[in-house]
Amino acid sequence: MPDFFKEPILNSPYEEPRRHWILDDDGQPTTDIQDGRRQADFLTPIPKSKREQAEIVIDEGMGLSTDDQQYHATIINQIRDEINAWRRLPNERQWGVTAHTAALLKHWRREFIGFRPFFCQLEAVETVVWLTEVAPRLGRRGPRFIQYLKRVNEEANPNLNRLALKMATGAGKTAVMAMLIAWQTVNAVRRPQSPRFTKGFLVVAPGITIKDRLRVLLPNDPDNYYTHPQRQLLPDSMQNEIKKAKIVITNYHAFKKRDRLDISKGARQLLHGSASVNTLETDPQMIRRVMPELMNMKNIFIMNDEAHHCYREKEEADAEEKALKGDDKKEAKENREAARLWINGIEAVGRTLGPSPARVIDLSATPFFLRGSGYAEGTLFPWTMSDFSLMDAIECGIVKLPRVPVADNLPQSGDMPKLRNLWEHIGKRMPKKRVANLDPEELPNELQTALEAVYGHYSKTFQLHDQAERIEVPPCFIVVCSNTSVSKLVYDYIAGYWREDENGKRHFKQGRLELLRNYDDDGNAFAMPKTLLIDSRQLESGDALTPEFRKVADKEIDRFRREIRDRTGQPISTKNIPDEQILREVMNTVGKPGQLGADIRCVVSVSMLTEGWDANNVTHILGVRAFGTQLLCEQAVGRALRRQSYLLNDEGLFNVEYADILGVPFDFTAKPVPAPPTPPPITTLIQAQSPERDPLEIRFPRVMGYRVDKPSDRLDAAFTDESRLTLTPEIVGPTKTRSEGIVGEGADLTLEHLRGYRLQKVEYFLTHHMLMKQWRDPDEEPRTHLFGQLKRVVRRWMNECFECKGGTMPAQLMWRSVADMACERIDAAVTRAGGGENLTKAILEPYNAFGSSANVQFTTAKTDLYRTDPRKCHVNYAVLDSGWEGEFCRAAEAHPRVKAYVKNAGLGFEIPYRSGGEQRAYLPDYIVQIDDGRGEEDLLNLVAEIKGLKREEDREKIDAAATYWVPGVNNRGGCGRWAFAEFADLYEMETELARLIQEKRA
Repeated sequence: MPDFFKEPILNSPYEEPRRHWILDDDGQPTTDIQDGRRQADFLTPIPKSKREQAEIVIDEGMGLSTDDQQYHATIINQIRDEINAWRRLPNERQWGVTAHTAALLKHWRREFIGFRPFFCQLEAVETVVWLTEVAPRLGRRGPRFIQYLKRVNEEANPNLNRLALKMATGAGKTAVMAMLIAWQTVNAVRRPQSPRFTKGFLVVAPGITIKDRLRVLLPNDPDNYYTHPQRQLLPDSMQNEIKKAKIVITNYHAFKKRDRLDISKGARQLLHGSASVNTLETDPQMIRRVMPELMNMKNIFIMNDEAHHCYREKEEADAEEKALKGDDKKEAKENREAARLWINGIEAVGRTLGPSPARVIDLSATPFFLRGSGYAEGTLFPWTMSDFSLMDAIECGIVKLPRVPVADNLPQSGDMPKLRNLWEHIGKRMPKKRVANLDPEELPNELQTALEAVYGHYSKTFQLHDQAERIEVPPCFIVVCSNTSVSKLVYDYIAGYWREDENGKRHFKQGRLELLRNYDDDGNAFAMPKTLLIDSRQLESGDALTPEFRKVADKEIDRFRREIRDRTGQPISTKNIPDEQILREVMNTVGKPGQLGADIRCVVSVSMLTEGWDANNVTHILGVRAFGTQLLCEQAVGRALRRQSYLLNDEGLFNVEYADILGVPFDFTAKPVPAPPTPPPITTLIQAQSPERDPLEIRFPRVMGYRVDKPSDRLDAAFTDESRLTLTPEIVGPTKTRSEGIVGEGADLTLEHLRGYRLQKVEYFLTHHMLMKQWRDPDEEPRTHLFGQLKRVVRRWMNECFECKGGTMPAQLMWRSVADMACERIDAAVTRAGGGENLTKAILEPYNAFGSSANVQFTTAKTDLYRTDPRKCHVNYAVLDSGWEGEFCRAAEAHPRVKAYVKNAGLGFEIPYRSGGEQRAYLPDYIVQIDDGRGEEDLLNLVAEIKGLKREEDREKIDAAATYWVPGVNNRGGCGRWAFAEFADLYEMETELARLIQEKRA
């Protein structure tokens, strides 16, 4: 029986696929192989979780229906059959193409000395050739495809003749573009009267990286694909013709119209008065700037690389965007703006240079409509006529096989392993944009576990690469982050960093992942960094780096600048190289021997790494951001799919290569499941009323824990059962994750590499952590005279009260949050032994220390709402959990001493407490600001809980609020004055509130 886990590759990359693995109804592999090529279908070759998995549902009310999608697949299969029959015709005179096209086809189908075109590349070109030269003359069979293309383009792309070629990432779209240029140019030169051919080409890319990489399409480039000995896509007899081609390569950002007057806004008003004057470029002026070489040509052939960014949105796009929130809304807006700029530019070319372009060829691995387009997200471009899917590419060995987590050693509380969708578990604890003074040691446990787990497997891969003498560059590990703040934290955690304490003294912290560090153990920076920090979106747009990113990447840029100076011996010239150009050069040369980025082992990217980034040594990817769409997942996975070796084995096949993907929830087939139409629920927008109610804003501290100061200089400890800490995967995240591809061998990601940490090092760390963090305020000197006593206590605790289970390691006690848990237990034991008065202090969230009623904004389908008094509440409605709460709102608004109140719904106000050995969060019902006699500049903040019958868990919550949270916040200072009260009698609520206010005044 064939074993697809060991031998996923079935076909030669240079021949039409002859066999394929049979997949079940869920797109998962069986152990059976079927002869023949797989029919075109929208499959994502990713294994399902071992746990139950929900279906992805797409609303039929948006965009194209599922029936239409199936019809598109049928069209692709039908045209594939036509081209297969045409390709097998033995006599070239039967092909129905020009003699020059026939000569090119024969040249491309023979064996090359260098890089021979893959079958998928040739099939894509053949599709365009067949539709252009053969189909119009086939009677009824051919024109129906042409009429279909005309119809779908009239619906979606008026005045454009678009045709999409779907090719898996890494399948070689650049070579396809070169072959199309060669075919058109040779025919245009030798048949100058034919309207089907042209010598003018516009190639549009989504960013500068791809634009730079596409320079091989220029005939005068030394590495061009037409005449270079390793490529030679043109036979010797046709190489003079390609020199007559006029090719412009640009990124779509260039279509943005520029201001013709380079003066300030004030100067413009002086010149033109208050009337609005349009000083932007016209269409012809913009086209002349972008493509001056093509201005005199009427028949332009356009090619869009990564064309899923280019479409004309539907009218429904506005309603779709309004229904989204947060990052999803921002992403939809960015998609629309980019698509609108791109499609407007292409349409402007048609209006300026002729009735329309001769043909617009779209190339993409994912020619699907994006979120914000007005179509159902993930809907295939209906003008797609060729499909070589990722599953086909895997079975031909053209790309690496992606492996994703399918199981871990956590209880089955969710549908998928935790490391499959990491952001879902840590996103709320990660910093937002533009947050300063962040500490990498505060990373959530799950993220530290994920980094260590991936690194453990990466280090094994690194050793294998190091032992393989033919591989000149190290494997590359990519971390994709959500924003600059997150990326800087992860970058410092991996590579090491210097940090100033409150006294201005600098301290060095070595990177946690040894092979990826940028410093030696003394804090001296290596001449060339091993880990690179970039912002892909900034580099791709061509704009200058933002001050925010420049600040965090400044030292990294300086090191690369020195490297360029050393290589060129021209120190003066390097001063004039823009920072973004330096980083772009490093990013583009990752994995390329002898170039600036050759030694990079890890790339931490602020935004998604650009499409077309062609590093072929990527072996591991970790996503530390939200992935709200299938296309984002495919884009992330695609960065790791390019093969490292293209040598055939003795069987004439490629050997399998793997890429391990974590944190990217890429776990569903691309076939949409239609949702039955249902009436939309009636919802109400709950939000702060700004600016009219801004004086009623209520701010509150975000408390993550508590500590107790002990004045005694003599330490002892009284350990109890409450002092015990059993470290498990539930606390730190999965310590064993099984990663598999849909076929091929799996891999286990564990923390075994942490077993070598010495216990004495862990004891020292915990002792130091307690003295420097737990028992010390920022303005206090550490109690170093207690170090010896405390270390003995820590040793006792580790021997008597600490235990590891489920693959966890003692070294994980050195992770900040785990160390905090251990120190809390040790601290409590010391407190019990010492006796005396204890002073509780609250510990605030490191990234988001304060919350505010100004941030309340959400929609609810609940109907039990209380319309608040605009004189008493910042938020328009209170969402009620019971009728009692409505009575409390009325009582609060009626009392003259109540200055403001807010319901804790969408507010984010939590009180941490421990219950059953677990850290939990209690959400009180209200915050009420009361004038208790100290004036409106010093109001009392009352935390109010509305309770009926009380459970034991409720008693724990209330005890935590009254005993720990309130005194802890008040003792900390800088957070205002706080109190807590419980209201447990519906009929006495107004009386109880009045009595409480009177007591506070007294």
